[in-house]
This record gives sequence, C-alpha cells and structure tokens, in this order.
Amino acid sequence: MKKVIIFGGSGFIGSHVADALSEKNYEVTIFDSSPSKWLGENQRQIIGNILDKRAVYEAIKDHNIVYNFAAVADLNIAVHDPLKTAEVNIIGNLNILQSCVDLNIQRFIYASSIYVYSREGGFYRCSKQAAESFIKEFHNKYKLDYTILRYGSLYGPRASSDNGLYRIIKEAILDNTLSYQGSKESVREYIHVSDAADTSVEILSNEYSCQSLILTGSESKKVSDVLKILQEIFNFPNSSVKFSNNSYEGHYTATPYSFEVDVARKLSPRLHHDLGQGLLEMAKEIYKEVSCGESRNQK
Repeated sequence: MKKVIIFGGSGFIGSHVADALSEKNYEVTIFDSSPSKWLGENQRQIIGNILDKRAVYEAIKDHNIVYNFAAVADLNIAVHDPLKTAEVNIIGNLNILQSCVDLNIQRFIYASSIYVYSREGGFYRCSKQAAESFIKEFHNKYKLDYTILRYGSLYGPRASSDNGLYRIIKEAILDNTLSYQGSKESVREYIHVSDAADTSVEILSNEYSCQSLILTGSESKKVSDVLKILQEIFNFPNSSVKFSNNSYEGHYTATPYSFEVDVARKLSPRLHHDLGQGLLEMAKEIYKEVSCGESRNQK
C-alpha cells in the first residue's frame, strides 16, 4: 500500500483529494495547521506548520507520495499581503521540496493555479510562478518526479469564505441578494471539487510524470449565467441580481492567459458534475451552516 501525505489536507480541495485517495486504498496522512473537519476513519493527521523544516521532514518520512495544497489561496488576501504570501507559498513549498529530495519521494504533486501565466493574480500569481520554477529546477538538479496541477474555478461541498461561489451563495441566503464584484462579462470554467479530486488522483499514473496540467471544467460559463441559475434555484426576482461593473483587482474577465512560451495541457474529467446540481448541493450545505450558526447565537 502506497503512503501519501497531503500538506494542506484539512482544506477545501485537499480534504476531497484525501478522500479520493482513501477510496483507492492509499494510506493517507494529512498535515495541516488546523484540525480537519472531514478526517476519514482510515486517515491520520499531523498538526504542524510548513515553515517548520524539521516538522515537515519528520512528517514526510515513510511516505511515497507528497501533495502540497498548503498556501495563501485567497487571491484577495494575497493582493494585499505579499510577505505572507511569499513566505507560505514559496518558502513553505521549498521546505517540502527539500525534504522530498532528501527522503527520495516517488512523486511530488503541487497545487498551482491557472493564474500562473496570467497578467492578473497579483502577488498570488507571483508566488505560484516562483514555486513552479523551483519545482522544475529541483527536477533538473535532483531528478525529483513531479506533477503540477493548475486548478481553475472550484466549487462544491466544504468550500469556505475564500471561495467565490461560496461568498455569492452565502450572501444570497443571508440577504436575498445575488451580487458579483466585477463585470457581468466575466467567464469561468467551473469544476466541481469532487471531479477535480478524482482527477488529482488519476494523474499519479506515469503518463503525467513531470507534467504541468490545467485542471478546469469542460465548458466556459459567464458568471451572469451562473447567477441566473442561482436566481432560479432561490426563486429570486430579477432585481436581486447585481454587478458592481468595475474591475476586480487581480481577477481576470474572459481569460487568465497571457502569451507565454510555457504552455500546459488542459485536463478535464471524463465524467463531471452538472453545474446546476452542484450549485444546489452547495446552497443546501451553506444554508445548513448558516442555520446552525443562527441557532448557536440564539442560545
């Protein structure tokens, strides 16, 4: 049985990948600064910080495969805090890379972003570009086997306030308003987190060794169309849908891509969740979360 450790495994995509690996009978360890709310019966957790080099090294011991999802992942936070973004996303990743080399890890999988070769994304983009460059140089110098996954717009269960659709749906539940801070022409290729997680395990095959892959949904959707779906789900009037119609710092409108010589292949799941069904599932979970919070406050 192969042993896998997931840095940042308590989070949105990390916890789903942990479950997908467990379903494939991998032995899973989660390393995170926060306890996982979704720790599986056959999974174990180490509470730690990726900036602690010794803790990272000790955690990776006796594992075959390493995933790194630990990051300052909220673009809106990264835009205003370059030092923390660089510390976690670059130095933290370097600590993991060095331990992978020292311990002869079979494969290192890095969670990057479609913003990596965009003109947008601010300091978040910079940190992901730097991390990818270090990974490739570690391969050149030490022959570290890697796969880079550039995730697109994720949605689904277990999302939190750093997820765009989560914020939109939660506001709809609390304020009966569907609002988007940005242009109504904005386009995204949404991918359900479960589809992304399953594909994040499939890439462990040799075919994807030392590859950079774009992992997004199979079709583009205007954000305005997604809000229309949510409007019908919630049975809101047309007046409930609002756009700020201004530029949203760091976020792209139609495409994240700019001209670069390093082109990645795009990988979409063969089977995928229907967007409307996925949004309904997400809305039910957030409604339950909000209702439980109100009940606690009343007590």
